[in-house]
Amino acid sequence: MNSEKQQEAAPLPSRGRKTTDTTPRPGRPEPEASRLPVGELAHDVRQERRGIVMDHQDGFVWLRPENGGTEWTALPGDVQPLNVRERAEEPMRTRVARANARSRGEVL
Repeated sequence: MNSEKQQEAAPLPSRGRKTTDTTPRPGRPEPEASRLPVGELAHDVRQERRGIVMDHQDGFVWLRPENGGTEWTALPGDVQPLNVRERAEEPMRTRVARANARSRGEVL
């Protein structure tokens, strides 16, 4: 009778299929519906930096600079998405800043 109980309690093989465990566990935060998707341009308000969302791990958001560089972590509450207008205005700001520097005779 003991061997029958042991056979019933054994888990079934997964057969190569992956399943997503959505049951909440103690000490494991539930996934946020509002979290930014990977690849999204975002603003880290605490460090005043812009970056691309690379991953969400261990309660942190991993970001990297837009033009490459070393990744950094931020708390999810400190990361905000950049809206479309800010993205469109940034190249214009850069061009205007360069033009102003050139007109002042600064070396770029």
